[in-house]
Amino acid sequence: MPRNGWSLLWPGLLISILLLAGIVVFYREFHHLEDPVGPFENRALNKAARSSRIADRPDPAAPSPLPPTSIPLQLIEIPKLELASQFLRMWRVSGSNFCGALREAGIDMSEWKAASMRNRSYECYFQRIYERDEVRPLSSTFVKVRGDEMGDILEIRAKIIGPTTDAEGRLAPAVLRIFEIIVKQACWRDFEDTLASIQNLQNVEYERFGSYLSFTREAGGANIFNFVLGLKATSSSQVKTKTYFSTERWLQKPAVLPRASSSGERLGTSISANCAQ
Repeated sequence: MPRNGWSLLWPGLLISILLLAGIVVFYREFHHLEDPVGPFENRALNKAARSSRIADRPDPAAPSPLPPTSIPLQLIEIPKLELASQFLRMWRVSGSNFCGALREAGIDMSEWKAASMRNRSYECYFQRIYERDEVRPLSSTFVKVRGDEMGDILEIRAKIIGPTTDAEGRLAPAVLRIFEIIVKQACWRDFEDTLASIQNLQNVEYERFGSYLSFTREAGGANIFNFVLGLKATSSSQVKTKTYFSTERWLQKPAVLPRASSSGERLGTSISANCAQ
């Protein structure tokens, strides 16, 4: 072969080898671009399966699930008056029953009725004059229970003039009995300690938890004593509690609620007169 022919053969052979090598490399790269999708998906599935198995295993440190609970339709119940006396100082007996208890004890109280034709206040009272001059009583006992047409007691007052006493200056048992019944019928046992001062005709003014008792000698009257027992809710907590149990702040339970009682519980229900603690 001529020398010029060999010089042309080698470059052509080199070009052919390079082209073949390029084709092989291109094919392998193209094959790798298509193939990794499958292994990647398999790895993701295997990882998800392992995570699921780990989640299914119970964790001994985790708290046990709470039992299912049902939420009532009415979340706020109307306050019950029979519970009010545990949070708020109040009269636990009506005016009519209070007067009846005094009558049963032998004190000639009048019937519980309106004070006058045009007056909405109600009352019962007892008055006995033992001695008097031409102007005023010298010895008498007066008791009045005052309230409203609903039977709620507002205040109890008493006045004794020239009371009978024993040799030691203590109040006669017949008159002391009136104050004993009043304090005990109110069911405020923390006030019973004041009876000793009343028996000895000593001034006592006692105010506690929204109520007050006063037994004092009248100014300018050497032998006249005034007694007052009533409610006096002045602190913010007592006022808020009284407002919570107020019948004017709560509407009647709607009849459309399926779980509502058919008869309902009305706030006007009278409170038992028993002094159960």
